[in-house]
Amino acid sequence: MTFHKTVLAAAASLIAAPVIAQTDVPFALDWKFEGPAAPYFHALDAGYFEAEGLNVTIAEGRGSLDAIPKVATGAFPVGFADINSLMRFLDQNPGAPVTAVMMVYDKPPFAVVGRKSLGVSAPADLMDKVLGAPPPDGAWAQFPIFAAETGIDADKITVEPVGFPTREPMLAEGNVAAITGFSFSSTLNLKRLGVPADDISVLLMADYGVDLYGNAIIVNTEFAAENPEIVTGFLRAVAKGWKDAIATPGAAVDALIKRNPAADPALETERLQMAIDANVLTDFVKANGMGTVDADRMTSAIEQTKQVYEFQAAPDASLYFDASFLPADGSLALQ
Repeated sequence: MTFHKTVLAAAASLIAAPVIAQTDVPFALDWKFEGPAAPYFHALDAGYFEAEGLNVTIAEGRGSLDAIPKVATGAFPVGFADINSLMRFLDQNPGAPVTAVMMVYDKPPFAVVGRKSLGVSAPADLMDKVLGAPPPDGAWAQFPIFAAETGIDADKITVEPVGFPTREPMLAEGNVAAITGFSFSSTLNLKRLGVPADDISVLLMADYGVDLYGNAIIVNTEFAAENPEIVTGFLRAVAKGWKDAIATPGAAVDALIKRNPAADPALETERLQMAIDANVLTDFVKANGMGTVDADRMTSAIEQTKQVYEFQAAPDASLYFDASFLPADGSLALQ
């Protein structure tokens, strides 16, 4: 009798237990399922999104110019994109309901990646060489700032428009001497194509006076206004995913490999570690936590952007970044 009463009581408690409704939140990445995307898949598998009441699905992308319109149109409530591309999009589409709410790449991965054997080790070496650059590439968009800051004469560089799929192969085959791209992606792609590591030169634009920010979590502002708790919960889960990835990058990559089994775990772990070391876990982030931006640096970034882009309206930093959705419970500390 006691046994039956216990079983009935347990069953009754299960029936009475509240069911937490899960809100569907599709998340648009800017690129393929590679190492730097691992923290989001880890957050998914670790239950961090579920704990916030979110049913998150992650979609790959084809660059920031693909991800931003997806969020602006409401097809995706959240995404991941370059904030500099976002500035231009908002200038060209005034009033579009999209903004950045969490900085992820405090130091942008924009880079010129060359081969030492082809004579490229420093910015000045690019003159009288062929540079492969995909026209929609975020790094290529910032190249004029890089050229101005380093004093190189861009007119003495032959620019070869290339597609994203052919960019690294063209450098590996010696058809161009350097390319523009994200430092970690291009470097690891070249190594995968057989280019020796000691032949690869990485000129990270941020190390040569380019004061811009990089990729951020972006939101549809109409969705965010109606669902502020959902956005904050999403950002909290993202921060937890990155914190775990910093502590154990290999474990985070395991979650990525489940979605991209053709990927090389060692290569993607190295790619993730490069992003952590060069772009995410900067001195500013160590001191201030993940997600926020420095107002003075944002002003400087806008001024540099004016060198390469003519704004139709006066740029307004408040349109590009809104820190009000960031969690205030200490979850943004990554160490």
